Amino acid sequence: MGIRDIIEGKKQWRAHMARVKALPPDYQIVYKEIQRYIFKVGPIDVLDGPLLSGIIDFFEEGVAANRGVLELIGNDVAAFCDDLTKDSRTYADIYQESISEKPGTAEK
Repeated sequence: MGIRDIIEGKKQWRAHMARVKALPPDYQIVYKEIQRYIFKVGPIDVLDGPLLSGIIDFFEEGVAANRGVLELIGNDVAAFCDDLTKDSRTYADIYQESISEKPGTAEK
């Protein structure tokens, strides 16, 4: 990754976060919770993929339709995130596979 890629990535991230800041406060709070959850347990390609920008698109549509954020996602942020990422490969999957593949390890 060259310096230009890093600079371009920062520009894209700033534009992404500007979209988040343009959302109503309740949407911003929920987005930040989603982002925190996904960064912790989400898919490997979270920064390279369309997931986070897709959530903002979804939220912007909800704002335009004058709907509350909890009407869109429900009351359980983690369940919403798990549903979004259920078919994605995560770092936890890789770790679990690495443990399973080690020879000479036995389950207790």
